[in-house]
Parts: sequence; C-alpha cells; structure tokens
Amino acid sequence: MDILFEQAQAAAKELVEKSGIKKGNVVVIGCSTSEVIGKKIGTSGSVEPAKSVYDGLMSVFSEKGIYLAAQCCEHLNRALIIEREKAEAMGLEEVCVVPHPHAGGSFATTAYHSMKDPIAVEEIKADAGIDIGNTLIGMHLRRVAVPLRLENNTIGEAKLNAARTRPKLIGGERAKYE
Repeated sequence: MDILFEQAQAAAKELVEKSGIKKGNVVVIGCSTSEVIGKKIGTSGSVEPAKSVYDGLMSVFSEKGIYLAAQCCEHLNRALIIEREKAEAMGLEEVCVVPHPHAGGSFATTAYHSMKDPIAVEEIKADAGIDIGNTLIGMHLRRVAVPLRLENNTIGEAKLNAARTRPKLIGGERAKYE
C-alpha cells in the first residue's frame, strides 16, 4: 500500500502546483478503489487502498490548509463528506447519512472515519479536483472547470483526471482580463 500513498501524494503535490489552489480552498476527490486495484468500478471496493490513497492526499492537503471533499458513490447520489467547519463556512446544507463501503464507497467511508468532524452534503462547488478511476466529479466543481494534465496520472491501476477552476470570462471582445 506504500506505493498507493506515494502515488496519491505525488498527484496531490502536482495538483497544488499546477492549479494554484491555496489555503482554505476545497478539492473534491472521487475515488474508485475497485479501479485502483484493477477491477471494474463498483465491484471490489476496499478500505485498505482507500486509506493509503486518503493518507497520501491528506499528507499534502493538510499541510497546505486545503479541505478535501470526498465524493460518495452513486448509491448516495454522489453526496460529499467534508469537515463540518468548512461546510458551515460555505453555507452548505447537511444531509443525514453515514457512508459505508457498499453505499458511499470505501474512499468516502475512510474520509468519514478519518476527519475531525465530518458531515455529508449533497453538493459543493470545489476549487479543484482529482477523479481517480472515472467517478465523474465534474458536477461538484465551480464553473469554469479547466482540465489539468498530470504527469502523475495513475494511482494503482486507476487513471486520474484532474481539474482546476477559474472565474467565467464575460463582457465580449472589448472586455479586458487579468
């Protein structure tokens, strides 16, 4: 499992560097541990690889003061697990559910049991994200999402997709942007 920790840590470092996210920002993480161990999404979830991936990501995000929002699986309508303090600061509405490996997924379950004061919310507008194993995180990113090509593009057997967000460009051809 050390390799999963290292791969997750490398991906998190690269995301921080390339996206420009900073202290107080939120990164949404969708993670299929089935895909991480080389199986079809939703078929073989496991807490052990989830813990290695979570710990690798948090070794970077915690140090930078970045919040992680763990996306649950489709059985919980892709709800998210996040620290209560950040959810409240964002004005997010709590929903009543506790994820477990077969309804929520192993990664969200791991996040729930690893966070200081976790709650579930239905939606968020995150500043960046990593999709580990094609879990479809786009619904939880702020507009406008910009794909990031990471050199560290796998964790275990799972492919990674990453994104940052930027403000909308408005105003037409006469507008000026920074």
